[in-house]
Amino acid sequence: MAKARICVVTGSRAEYGLLYGVMREVEADPELELQVVATGMHLSPEFGLTVQSIQADGFEMTEQIEMLVSSDTPVGMTKSIGLGVIGFADALQRLRPDIVIVLGDRFEIFAAALAAYVARIPIAHIGGGDVTEGALDEAIRHSITKMASLHFVTNEASRRRVCQLGEDPARVFNVGHPGIDRIVRLSLLPRDELERALGFRFLSRNLLVTFHPVTLGNRDSTAEFDELLDALDQLGEKTGILFTKPNADPHGRRLAEMVDGFVCDHPNAKAYPSLGSQYYFSVAKWVDAVVGNSSSGIYEIPALGKPTVDIGDRQKGRLRGNSVIHCEARRDAILRAIEAAYQFDGSNIENPYGDGTSSQKIVQELRRHLQSGQSQPKHFYEVGS
Repeated sequence: MAKARICVVTGSRAEYGLLYGVMREVEADPELELQVVATGMHLSPEFGLTVQSIQADGFEMTEQIEMLVSSDTPVGMTKSIGLGVIGFADALQRLRPDIVIVLGDRFEIFAAALAAYVARIPIAHIGGGDVTEGALDEAIRHSITKMASLHFVTNEASRRRVCQLGEDPARVFNVGHPGIDRIVRLSLLPRDELERALGFRFLSRNLLVTFHPVTLGNRDSTAEFDELLDALDQLGEKTGILFTKPNADPHGRRLAEMVDGFVCDHPNAKAYPSLGSQYYFSVAKWVDAVVGNSSSGIYEIPALGKPTVDIGDRQKGRLRGNSVIHCEARRDAILRAIEAAYQFDGSNIENPYGDGTSSQKIVQELRRHLQSGQSQPKHFYEVGS
């Protein structure tokens, strides 16, 4: 009997870390064939050429789809989506997968989902139903939900929202967050080994900072980031600061330039296009707090027993545990939040995103779906009917 072909699409460093466990589970299943498609930032030297990290983990690249336009504007993002749809249309015709797995809400993933939907290939979507009021990702995430046949959500509130969008509850599964799976199994590096590998010396206080553009509303990402940099400057030279640079979103390159300028003027700071999962979470283990507006600070960092300072509205609406300290993007508010993070007792952290078994649950449901022979078309489910 032929193996079922499971195509996993990944376009960014963070997303790959979340998909890693699912990919390993598919790879290990004798009845499934893993297809890996890398796109977006993975293929760009500017963002760390992180496809090499996937290959270093032993995964074979089935397809690589170039789609990023070298532009820091909404026009550039829109053109990248168009290129992505064209590239995925050709790739999916060659691969002929039985299911396409996508995670999250980035524009690269929207391109993949649109191509798969038009090709009538069932889509399994991880991470639907979340709310992020400060980013374009919000509408993209819900759009992918409407194209998907199977939904693997990370919490109960998101499960209800996906059903509210008209999706059949029998196809919506609350599996927790697969990023926690990765942390539970990851071998974290000791402090001295990290210092040698990264060329960075930890100081008496240390912060890991990731700040992405705020892509919705009237917020000015550069002005908000300037407030954060002012706050970090106020902490003084005894605080070590490690930056990971922002995603390929509108104004992301401008923020990256601001990071470089800050690092140039502050010998206690260092920046990296991408750290990769092992280095990123190893650093998080040794710093006093994670600061910025990345979803990893809400989903995964609590599993390490560390506090997160979440700045501004980019992640507004996401379910969060007690270790996430929210503040406005103002220097004084950021400084107060960092001080609160320093005082936080990490022994009592509550993480609402599961127990580290999400990947197994996802692949179990995929197999059940394949064995049942269920496929499109799907019907709009009326809540309360």
